[in-house]
Amino acid sequence: MEFLPTVWFILIAVLWTGYLFLEGFDLGVGMFMKLVARNEQERRLLLNTIGPVWDGNEVWLITAAGATFAAFPLWYASLFSGLYLPMLLVLLALIFRAVSIEYRGKINSSSWRARWDWGLSLGSLFAAFGVGMALAITTTGLPLNANGDRVGGPFSWFSWYAVLGGLAVVGFCLAHAAFFISLKTDGEMRHRARGFALRLLPLLLLPLIGWAVAVQLQSGKPAGLALIVVAVAAAAICWARSRAGREGQAFAAQAIFLLGVTGSIFSNVYPVVLPSTLDPANSLTVGSAAASDYTLGLMSIVACFGVPLVLAYQSWTYWVFRKRLKIESIPEPHSLPAAV
Repeated sequence: MEFLPTVWFILIAVLWTGYLFLEGFDLGVGMFMKLVARNEQERRLLLNTIGPVWDGNEVWLITAAGATFAAFPLWYASLFSGLYLPMLLVLLALIFRAVSIEYRGKINSSSWRARWDWGLSLGSLFAAFGVGMALAITTTGLPLNANGDRVGGPFSWFSWYAVLGGLAVVGFCLAHAAFFISLKTDGEMRHRARGFALRLLPLLLLPLIGWAVAVQLQSGKPAGLALIVVAVAAAAICWARSRAGREGQAFAAQAIFLLGVTGSIFSNVYPVVLPSTLDPANSLTVGSAAASDYTLGLMSIVACFGVPLVLAYQSWTYWVFRKRLKIESIPEPHSLPAAV
């Protein structure tokens, strides 16, 4: 297999893993606005935990999709055109979610805020479910013909793998957000989020493990099985460290869990980037779907400078806003005076 296509396959896997890790707790916090928060102060506390970082985290989605488009144009074309309807719904959910974050505080009205809170929660839920469906389908397959085009009706992409992937990402986002909130807040919200994670962690992470196991059964690579074992062990450590009140260690174990699962999935499907459920000969691989060597080489040079800068900037952002937040620090909502 050619070197540069393999490198970019690994980089795209890293980008999707980074998106799930960073945007995962953003989406989970959005769902918690109606699931865990009990009053306006608690909802504002949740929003403040992600306020400085949520829009930067979404860049990982754009980067992952853009890298796929540039490095593997056939993969991008077949996947996104084949999933046109669900990807459109994901885009609308992300837009509605972003608007909800910006608009909910513009008017000091409980009914106004309640409507936008529902928009934020539902937008986060549908976005997480849609991204999970897309990632599951790219690892389990679409009905592709010899030209790489999807055949069948507008819902030919729908399968139990798609539902499993959607549930997997939603469950991970909720668990990830619970650990993030327990790490970033203090007081009642901290203990409530930790209790949520301790009670429901196995149930929330089970679909993601099931997705990895389903891909493992199709390929049977030893490395993939070893990474699943690592992920299960990390999940157990995560639960134990959270129970002991060590939120930082639990959050780190959650990161190892995600790395183990995504590493297992992507290593098991390699070198196939989009399987065909009609005929394995129609499947797209890193070799058949890749751009030219010149394009990949130029992209590699840019990535060598751009990726470290992005990582350094985001690391600095998280370091600046590293302290815990308390509900006592959240002022009462108020209206701005009318402009003269």
